[in-house]
Amino acid sequence: MTSCGRRIAVRCLLLAPTDRPISRVALDVGRDQGGEPGVWAALTADEARDLARLLLGHADLAERGGAPVRSRRKDTPPT
Repeated sequence: MTSCGRRIAVRCLLLAPTDRPISRVALDVGRDQGGEPGVWAALTADEARDLARLLLGHADLAERGGAPVRSRRKDTPPT
């Protein structure tokens, strides 16, 4: 649970069409304390790893300050 009351869930999402199974990491950010809807995303393994790296980098920044962390992916805008 976040300090603003949202519950964040991370799960493995498996879609099993007969010809080609699909696996994603599902990130679900639930409703806030006031009932405002949350959001969700289905990420590839590479996208999930990139998000994890960005989150860890920004957590370090929040604790000690510094320059923004950039994504390794070329199609992602800088943060």
